Amino acid sequence: MNEFQRSWLLAQVGQDTDPADLERRFFRLQSVRAVAFEVLGERRAKLLADPLKVTVDNVVTMDLQENLRGIERQIEQVRQTPAPDDPSDEDSEAVMEVTWLSSTHRYR
Repeated sequence: MNEFQRSWLLAQVGQDTDPADLERRFFRLQSVRAVAFEVLGERRAKLLADPLKVTVDNVVTMDLQENLRGIERQIEQVRQTPAPDDPSDEDSEAVMEVTWLSSTHRYR
């Protein structure tokens, strides 16, 4: 993983994420987008494993639903944002389109 890929990945998953863990995941998955999806997916699964809302009467209420929505928005943003290792249009093979022209008037 190069520095540009690492900085993009940290921007997606947060600066406090362990860089060594990201390197291991990148070695296994070979894509920074796949690494971001895996990290964010694990965070989402961890939130879903526990109750999203806990209330202790007259003491405290803890609600993690907005955290879940935030992670889901982040996953969607990663899906839509171009990643540094995505194939660019310049790298893809050129596609040639052919259009057949036909006359609208027939002559006799």
